[in-house]
Amino acid sequence: MNFNHLTIGALALFATACAGTSGTENLTRFVDMHIGTGGHGHVFMGANVPYGSVQLGPTSIPQSWDWVSGYHISDTTVIGFAHTHLNGTGIGDLSDISLMPVTGEVTYARGTEEDPQSGMWSYFSHAREQARPGYYATRLDRYGIDVELTATKRVGLHKYTFPASDEAAVVIDLENGTCWDAPVEGYLTVVDDRTVSGYRYSSGWANDQRVYFTAEFSKPFKEFRLYEGGPDGGPRSGELLKGQRVYGRACFDTEPDETIFVKVALSPVSIENARLNMQYELPDWDFAQTVRRAEESWNAELNKVRISTRDERTKRIFYTALYHTMVAPSEFCDVNRDYRGADGRTYQNGSFVNYTTFSLWDTYRAAQPLMTILHPEKMPDIVNTMLHIYEQQGKLPVWHLMGCETDCMVGNPGICAVADAVLKGVEGFDREKAYEALKISAMLPERGMDLRMEYGYIPSDLFNESVAYDLEYALADWAVAQVAKELGKEVDYAYFLDRSKSYKRHFDPATGFLRGVDSKGAFREPFSPFASTHREDDYCEGNGWQYTWLVPHDVEGLQECFGSRERFVEKLDSLFIVSSELEGGNASPDISGLIGQYAHGNEPSHHTVYLYSMVGQPWKTAEKVREILTTLYHDQPDGLSGNEDVGQMSAWYVLSSLGFYQVEPAGGRYFFGSPLFDRAELKVRDGVFTIVARNNSPENIYIQRVTLDGEPYEKPWIDHARIAAGGTLEFEMGAEPAVWYEI
Repeated sequence: MNFNHLTIGALALFATACAGTSGTENLTRFVDMHIGTGGHGHVFMGANVPYGSVQLGPTSIPQSWDWVSGYHISDTTVIGFAHTHLNGTGIGDLSDISLMPVTGEVTYARGTEEDPQSGMWSYFSHAREQARPGYYATRLDRYGIDVELTATKRVGLHKYTFPASDEAAVVIDLENGTCWDAPVEGYLTVVDDRTVSGYRYSSGWANDQRVYFTAEFSKPFKEFRLYEGGPDGGPRSGELLKGQRVYGRACFDTEPDETIFVKVALSPVSIENARLNMQYELPDWDFAQTVRRAEESWNAELNKVRISTRDERTKRIFYTALYHTMVAPSEFCDVNRDYRGADGRTYQNGSFVNYTTFSLWDTYRAAQPLMTILHPEKMPDIVNTMLHIYEQQGKLPVWHLMGCETDCMVGNPGICAVADAVLKGVEGFDREKAYEALKISAMLPERGMDLRMEYGYIPSDLFNESVAYDLEYALADWAVAQVAKELGKEVDYAYFLDRSKSYKRHFDPATGFLRGVDSKGAFREPFSPFASTHREDDYCEGNGWQYTWLVPHDVEGLQECFGSRERFVEKLDSLFIVSSELEGGNASPDISGLIGQYAHGNEPSHHTVYLYSMVGQPWKTAEKVREILTTLYHDQPDGLSGNEDVGQMSAWYVLSSLGFYQVEPAGGRYFFGSPLFDRAELKVRDGVFTIVARNNSPENIYIQRVTLDGEPYEKPWIDHARIAAGGTLEFEMGAEPAVWYEI
């Protein structure tokens, strides 16, 4: 699209047409926004559209681990309504460009709950809270103000209903994000009596974050005051202010139940582009229509999967999960496709849609594979984003946030995501450039890889979390090898395939676990597979029980380590029946959702139950999948067994409930488990892929036989290409274990 050759009016008309969802079912009614807001779910609460830059919602005072999204069901405080939030992460950041409607004088600081008059914060009640995809509403008890929020991709729209007051105001807070995020510089300037613009620079998990904005009010403010927070802060004269702790107060006189609207457009590049985004996406003030369009956009995406089940509770869990998978990755560019690169430079008129919020250590396992099925139209942009990140920072993304590489978590997960796209035949990007990015990223002598290339494994006495890093590097090497083979690079194929077997150096035949090995080749002592010392042992958010199975790329090789398939299965059986107690005194809080020592609350375990299908015992996979689906996911705020992790926890549910899961780190073989629904219809690349489970029930959990387009199917897996082509996959279900294939 040549943006410069289209008028704003034509673009707005085009956007409206694309948002239409004629013939779709209203599936947003099954989305319960509160699922995952309790426990350790860490999910976002507020108004957004699928994959949008803006996630507009409340941010609370408490900022402990369970408030990383800015919201937790146990809390009823709000310091403001910010335009960026994270969804289900293990670390906090964002909550940028926060607005707070108030009456009367307030102090310009975060405030504390111990002092009800401190800061600007207010209590609210969950009983008066409303939330559905694209819409959020609450009441601020301190001020008697009703708040309603909605959003487009790049614009947040606020609706504030005030009481009668000659001290009504909307405060723009450029100081406070989450407590993980420190303001570096804020800037506010008054454009006219309805408009202010500015930016917020901050440093946190994303160490150089920059958000530009423009805000327009539906009513002229009688005055706009500038304040600087902090011990030396106070009111500042003039019409612009630059500093570390910047606030602005738009002042109004209001009648009883008077409504004031505020539009806030964001840009990663400039104030000018924020204005352009607003002009394109939200030129008017029609709040109800904006809510409808947001709901239409969610329904368009949710309707990519239609399930048939008599269980309404399960339908709520499923569509909430599907919703969670589409909060991120989020677009990180303007309507003209300008974006801020990983090198800090501005790139103009990009040939692709740039994205951010790549929680790849989590999402390469299920969320990315799910996206390749349901959103093939987005995959070229996702891959091109990753390849441009590679060009700008010298490697594929590890955990990318707001244009910044956080290097969070272990291994090379970006390799798996790009390799998966290549092997699945995704088009629209340079395959040779992709391979270059894969190979270079896999060879960088950093984050333990230098030791791995020297020793053939990562020694535990020279590097922390050595087993976790080595195993993740090994499966990424396998993914590189498969792409090398696909492209005819036989020497590279042999090299990376050999390196993908480094996990064998960690296998201890005496204990049957993958363990830390020092630089002299000795296993670390003492050892207990139940022990976990968070971020200070040989594993990462796990222990020996969980990490012994993190070899999804070479299950046959892992069986050989055990000596036989029988011993392998015996050990795997024991994983689910041993004690769930953890040792060490400082176990990782991510080891949750335990069945024995299987930890569904954290990603390294997510493939493990499918290993049974890979070794010829599919009934055990079926039993464990059904147990997880029906006991570790539910429709209450504490409905997730661990962090949402940017859609991964929910993507596991979506794929597994449909009846299959991609075990290997790339390539598209989805192994069968136990379908939860009688029927599901998926909109895929070439049409509709229908999944039918005949005689399905809580008792009939075992697959008896499989047909594909009416023909007997005798494999334990189905290939991505076959799903993407459309067709009908039928499972005959029964109450007795059965094996319908040979391995």
